[in-house]
Amino acid sequence: MSALTILLAQLRSIVVLLLVAAVIISVILGDLIEAGAIGAVLVINTALGFVTEWRARRAMEALLQLQATRVAVLRNGQLRVVDAETLVPGDVVQLDPGNTVPGDVRLFHCVEFTTNEAALTGESLPVSKTPDLISDEQVPLADRRNMAYMGTTIATGTALGVVVATGVVTELGRIGELVKSVEEEPTPLERRLDALGRRLAWITIVVAAMVALIDLLHGEPVGVVLNTAIALAVAAIPEALPAVATIVLAVGMQRMARRHALVRRLPSVEALGATTVVCTDKTRTLTSGDMEVVRMWTASRESKFSPSDQPVPADPALRRLIEIAALASQEQPDADEASRETVGNPVDIAVLNLLRRTGGDRAALLADRPIRGMLPFSSARKLMASFHSVEGVLVAFVKGAPSRILARSSSLLTPDGPRPLDDRERDRLSAMNEQYARSGLRVLAVASGDVTGASEQALQDLVFEGYVCLADPVAAGVTTTIARLRTAGLRTVMITGDQRATAEAVGREIGLLDEGGEVMDGRQLDALPPPQLPREIGPVTIFSRVSPEHKLVIVSALQQRGEIVAMLGDGVNDAAALKKADVGVAMGIRGTDVAKQASAIVLQNDRFETVAAAVEEGRIIFDNIRKFVFYLFSCNVAEVLVLLIAGVAGLPLPLQPLQLLWLNMVTDTFPALALAMEPGDSTVMTRPPRDPNEAILSRPFLTSIFGYAAAITLSTLAAFGWGVLTVPDRAPTMAFMTLGITQIAHLGNARSDADVLSPARALANRYALAGVAIALALQLATSFGPLASILGVRNLTVGQWGVVFLCAAIPAVGGQVYKRGLTGRPNRS
Repeated sequence: MSALTILLAQLRSIVVLLLVAAVIISVILGDLIEAGAIGAVLVINTALGFVTEWRARRAMEALLQLQATRVAVLRNGQLRVVDAETLVPGDVVQLDPGNTVPGDVRLFHCVEFTTNEAALTGESLPVSKTPDLISDEQVPLADRRNMAYMGTTIATGTALGVVVATGVVTELGRIGELVKSVEEEPTPLERRLDALGRRLAWITIVVAAMVALIDLLHGEPVGVVLNTAIALAVAAIPEALPAVATIVLAVGMQRMARRHALVRRLPSVEALGATTVVCTDKTRTLTSGDMEVVRMWTASRESKFSPSDQPVPADPALRRLIEIAALASQEQPDADEASRETVGNPVDIAVLNLLRRTGGDRAALLADRPIRGMLPFSSARKLMASFHSVEGVLVAFVKGAPSRILARSSSLLTPDGPRPLDDRERDRLSAMNEQYARSGLRVLAVASGDVTGASEQALQDLVFEGYVCLADPVAAGVTTTIARLRTAGLRTVMITGDQRATAEAVGREIGLLDEGGEVMDGRQLDALPPPQLPREIGPVTIFSRVSPEHKLVIVSALQQRGEIVAMLGDGVNDAAALKKADVGVAMGIRGTDVAKQASAIVLQNDRFETVAAAVEEGRIIFDNIRKFVFYLFSCNVAEVLVLLIAGVAGLPLPLQPLQLLWLNMVTDTFPALALAMEPGDSTVMTRPPRDPNEAILSRPFLTSIFGYAAAITLSTLAAFGWGVLTVPDRAPTMAFMTLGITQIAHLGNARSDADVLSPARALANRYALAGVAIALALQLATSFGPLASILGVRNLTVGQWGVVFLCAAIPAVGGQVYKRGLTGRPNRS
């Protein structure tokens, strides 16, 4: 959003129109000093609104710049992961499923490679790519099958290619140049606050008209009456609500970014405060994802070792098992240069690490067995295969889910050679797989066999070689985070493609099954009629052996139960569920670009405990918006009530128009904006999620607003009444000072639902203390110099100041004593 757009938005508000009307009326009546003063208030209000909105927008844009796309590039003979922004034409890049193409790339090697080009060409289906030369120079963009274009996403397969264009000179970049800006839509929260403000504006205008009529009946001059009515309307309208909502959200985004949660869409912040269920994948989310091979089995022997061991298996079958698993893996890039974390497929990384630890080298294996084709892993086929020429024969080396490998195998490799697999042997191998899985291990089956072609259909009558078992330890902080979310009223649900036994083992370790949670697998999901799903999945905390379609079904069913769902994921198969969820959360380091684009929040450290931090910050953000609404409305309602009650009682006008405008400017800036920085209290993660359908101004909330507004009103009228009886010429000044100081002190009541009397709580928000000090200094400054004459402020004696401060202290002190009485103990949060 440009600076001019933000400025024009400030000038379109109802408040600006009312202030302009007040200036015109003052000029018509010949009161140029008042017209100048109101004009100054207009400029100050507009400037403050512009500066705060500009800073908030720039902060949000800066945060969104933190999310840099990463790409695997071949440099100096090594595959490395770098920022996509550093790519230059001539770089050789590796393109993998789920990632976004980082530039326009000429492909020279493809394996079942397809891309989604809807963003560029409008083609709804994935487009198959080929490295073949295209001789037609006039071929349409959509038919250039040997090119992958920037901004398109990779659907399946892998490819290598040369970058030929980056940035604005790419095909997508040229389109982007035509669209300089996109019209921003207000968030649901901003729309609700704006509608709330407009309704209050009309109510205030009616009340202002009533006050004006009463003043006219009491003989006040017409000019004073009109300006008072306009000033009252300006003072009572919460014109800053939408802007402050944006500021509070921006501040919250910054705090969440410091806790490694990058917010990509503002509405998700509001939804975080109401989240009731957190759905998450297992691998690389609840577990570390840094897998290590810890056990291998063949028909000749079983080998166990810890990750720190240096296994050198003497058994030829184990050596063969390692080599086949390594050949059926894809070479992975080196550690991320920025984060120094290993990136890529964790299973392939673990298998290749094992090969290196045992003295093997994949390049040497490929030299003896030239590769003739590759079948990449997919969540649908659940296996990966490579095809090699071995002594003139095409041989497939395969690794994948045990059930899929067993189904394609017809024999078992034994020390005496291949032996046919009968039903009894299959049952024994399946039981062994179950036993490993119940121990929490990720089990891979390995097979090989002569084939007639490099295709999935050719993978038949394989020789079952053995099992490779990997350990994936629970990630740091997961168990405590699940317990913390449970305390906050959130249920954690694991959704994984792993086997049931493996999922149960991990679930027991992290505490998901402690509270009587149930387990359901993909077959059971398929067997349930859609109408029964919302009811049947209620007690389920673990879903195993699920497909991408299942994840979407689960999220939808939970939403039908009335749950507010946050979904964590990192892969292409998570994208649909991430987009469907109320809050999609993607992993920033290991997550694919597709997952990030489908998500509203990106975890920059890939740690599950950051989810709890994001939920906490989401609740704090919504709490701070409510605190601002409470503070602003109670102050504004008090101003209306002071004038209305004084008029009905036949008292003189307590406040002059410029005094109302001054109070509005002072209270709506420094003290109110400081509430955006208020830290959360100790109860923020111990109370249940809020009802998402609950209105901001609920009945208890409105009762509290009017209760405190009444206290501020009575204190102001008490000081004013004392002045009318003793020093009538100084009574308006006493009312002005009392109302201003009372509103400033009232910030303490707005900061927390509990008291803020303890030193730790009082000093928790230094911005609030600074805001109070600045506002109080500005208010007291109106007693001196030009401000005093412009605002009509008279000098007060020490005794009169004593009355002002005594009356001003009553609502603030009374509020704190009342809150301490409700809680029964000091607030030490």
